[in-house]
Amino acid sequence: MTLSEENYLKAIYHLAKQDKASVSTNAIATKMMTKASSATDMIKKLAEKGLVDYQKYQGVHLTEKGRFAAVSVIRKHRLWEVFLVKKLNFSWDEVHEVAEQLEHIKSEKLTQQLDAFLDHPKEDPHGDPIPDCEGNLPSTQKILLAQIERAESCICVGVKDSTSQFLQYLDKHNIALGTKIEVLSKESFDESMSINVNKYQLTISKEVAHNLFVKIN
Repeated sequence: MTLSEENYLKAIYHLAKQDKASVSTNAIATKMMTKASSATDMIKKLAEKGLVDYQKYQGVHLTEKGRFAAVSVIRKHRLWEVFLVKKLNFSWDEVHEVAEQLEHIKSEKLTQQLDAFLDHPKEDPHGDPIPDCEGNLPSTQKILLAQIERAESCICVGVKDSTSQFLQYLDKHNIALGTKIEVLSKESFDESMSINVNKYQLTISKEVAHNLFVKIN
């Protein structure tokens, strides 16, 4: 597969997880920042290779073959992110773009050796699960911080938004994976929250609360 084909499969996989249904051509085009006609052309190529099921006006599904290909790329991406953070001292807001390039290396032996070298990590630096070599993802129990009630404590276990801007915002306020968060109050008007992080009180917006994954402490 080409780099572009792998990126399309990965995009379809992520969109399907969000919508839990067929993925529209327009949604794929938006995700890939291209024209709907260009997305349709690529989808037809993927269908010819047996990687997606596609019928006009009925959306796109990954086949089992396509899903495995997509998850394999995601596995490599997340392993490289772990490597960059743990072994090369990258910060978690720096690794995504570099991993986007490394994820397309074809060597399966390299991927297996990298996994073993890192002692088979289960999560990447953003808390996302790393698929195993058979394409299985470990189950994770997490909810959004926005779902936590007042006077409850929780632990940060992941981020929904992994852009460098959001991760830098979290760094600024000393929020990372494993950080204990106590919800002090919630505003019904704008859904902002007052939280306690490492004995430091902070007011966060609805957007922040909807982009942090946590588990009850």
